[in-house]
Amino acid sequence: MADERTYWPDEAFADLDRTGPVPLYFQVSSRLEAAIHSGLIPSGARLENEIAIAARLGLSRPTVRRAIQELVDRGLLVRRRGIGTQVVQGQVTRPVELSSLFEDLTSTGHRPGTVILRHEVRAADETIANQLGVSVGEDIVHLRRQRTTDDVPVAVLENFLPGEFADITTAQLETSGLYQVLRARGVAIRIAKQKIGARRAQGDEAELLGIDKGHPVLTVERAAFDNAGRVVEIGHHCYRPDMYSFETTLVAK
Repeated sequence: MADERTYWPDEAFADLDRTGPVPLYFQVSSRLEAAIHSGLIPSGARLENEIAIAARLGLSRPTVRRAIQELVDRGLLVRRRGIGTQVVQGQVTRPVELSSLFEDLTSTGHRPGTVILRHEVRAADETIANQLGVSVGEDIVHLRRQRTTDDVPVAVLENFLPGEFADITTAQLETSGLYQVLRARGVAIRIAKQKIGARRAQGDEAELLGIDKGHPVLTVERAAFDNAGRVVEIGHHCYRPDMYSFETTLVAK
C-alpha cells in the first residue's frame, strides 16, 4: 500500500536563497528531487498540498506549483485525483519484447497490482471473430483490467481470447500476468504483431488512469500467436504517458 501520511521535510529547504539569482521554484524543485532520490521522501509517499507547502516555505502558491510541476513532467511525481501528489521513482520503462506488463513490472522491482474490470464469456462479434480467427457468435473470453505499479495506475488492459480459456479464474488474473497464466496451461506464445501509438483518453480511461479527461495516452494493439500460428490473444491497451515508456534497440543493416 502507498503511505497514507503526507511528507514535507522542512530541513531540506532551510537554506533557500531568497535574494540570489537562482529562481525559487528551481531551488524548491532541486531540493525536492534530492529528497526523493535520497529516500528522505520515500517512493509512494504523498506530499502536502500546495497551499500548505507555500505556507511552510513562505512562498507563493504559483512558485510551489511550478516547482512540483517540474518533477511531474520528469516522472518523479504524479498527481492523482482524490489522492494528491505522490512520489514515483521515475517512469516504468518497458522493453519491446514478448512479455506481459505484470512480468516486466515484477522483474524491474516494481509492485504490480490488478483490478479486474471485466471477466466474461460472450459471443464474438464480426471484428473480434476476424481478429481471433473464430466464427461469429462463437464464445470468446473478454477481459479488462486496470494495472497499477506501486499503487499508482499505469495501464488499462483489454484482451480477447478464444473460448477454450473460459476457465481462467479471476484469482489467477489478480496474481499473475496473462501470459504467465497461458504458459502455465501449456500455451507456447512464439510471435506477436504489435502496433504502438497514441490518442486521447476515451470513456472511463481518464478516471481509471488518474488523468484529466481527454489527456493523451500511449496505446498498444497486439495479436499473439502460438507455435502453430494460431491467434491466442488480442490486446487493446492504453498507458499513462507520464508513467510509462517503451524502449528498444535499433541495429543498422
